[in-house]
Amino acid sequence: MDHFNYQDGVLHAEDVSLADIAAEVGTPFYVYSTATLTRHYQVFEEALSGMVHLICYAMKANSNLAVIKLLGDLGAGMDVVSGGEYMRAKAAGIPGERIVFSGVGKTRDEMQLALEGGIRQFNVESEPELYQLDKVAQALGKVAPITIRVNPDVDAKTHAKIATGKSENKFGIPIARAVEVYREAAAMPGIEIVGVDVHIGSQLTDLAPYEAAYKLVADLVAQLRSEGITIRRIDLGGGLGIPYVRDNQAPPLPRDYGEIVRRTVGDLGCEIEIEPGRLIAGNAGLLVAETIYVKQGEGRQFLILDAAMNDLIRPAMYDAWHDIVPVIEPAPGVEQTRYDVVGPVCESGDTFAKERVMPPVAAGELVAFRSAGAYGAVMSSEYNSRPMIPEVLVNGDHFAVVRPRPTFDEMLGRDTLPYWMS
Repeated sequence: MDHFNYQDGVLHAEDVSLADIAAEVGTPFYVYSTATLTRHYQVFEEALSGMVHLICYAMKANSNLAVIKLLGDLGAGMDVVSGGEYMRAKAAGIPGERIVFSGVGKTRDEMQLALEGGIRQFNVESEPELYQLDKVAQALGKVAPITIRVNPDVDAKTHAKIATGKSENKFGIPIARAVEVYREAAAMPGIEIVGVDVHIGSQLTDLAPYEAAYKLVADLVAQLRSEGITIRRIDLGGGLGIPYVRDNQAPPLPRDYGEIVRRTVGDLGCEIEIEPGRLIAGNAGLLVAETIYVKQGEGRQFLILDAAMNDLIRPAMYDAWHDIVPVIEPAPGVEQTRYDVVGPVCESGDTFAKERVMPPVAAGELVAFRSAGAYGAVMSSEYNSRPMIPEVLVNGDHFAVVRPRPTFDEMLGRDTLPYWMS
């Protein structure tokens, strides 16, 4: 469910016309819906009701400060994967006891930052990281709370670039070695074991891999407890998919996911942590662009937009599908047209869609990319010296720019010439 609908013939974000936003802030831009973000957080709360739990929003999906604060004010924790994300979470008012630090390459500086600023736990991904964290914690006179991320070698049946739970992936410690590594951790003076962590991938559309992985985790918890190792939390990761309006494939509902959690680990007496990102933010955002030209090529038409792969890289990187719709509502029964939807970057990879069947669009008209709230703005760049595009948050009939578009002078001002050129 989202809050992007046609009203009086114009696509709106909640009660704000996208055409009005475009007139004020220019195109392209991202726009997020407060009501949709709130609803998506609440469906997870409902799915885990009756279990002690914390929903830690995976900030890598969308780390705009306004989005983080909105979710934090609803009670969410944060799952961070860098020192920068940690600082963003703290800047948005998230207390350290609600921040989980994940990622395979935590540095000494990042460990120190989190230990000094407060942290719920580190999700440790390797033995070298465990040794390093123990040293850093001891040097600071602190004890680092940890889970160990186990790799269950479960095929999540998702895109190869976003699968994380197979033995060939870089993430976690093989579950067969987990008990041995937990024994090592239990002997370290700078480490406090608080739980077990698992995460098998993103954009999952089948609950069976979750059930298989969580059963393995439940067995591991029983084995660790038999050795006197206290486990009070289970971090189950995130990854539940969203509908991208293609092939009519509907991912599982959060309530059905919640039933899997109850059935597999709900009787272990542990606090449950989950780390949804895409499902909270994905369908809560659009990318809005203007058509620069409609070009007739050899046997195909090109819809050339002012948005490009540097603004939304998912199609170029993952062959990702985004529904593309006109901002002005098409007339009923209008004949569809077939377009290659492309941007202005000087690469053939700057293609959003090929042979996309959609209503006709003319130069100067606006289009919106649905399901663009996750892994859109956060993965954008200034490739081709194109300014980062604005992010806008809508709340009812109000909107605000929550990340402005930089000027060219601001872009150029970040470069400096060496002294011998001045």
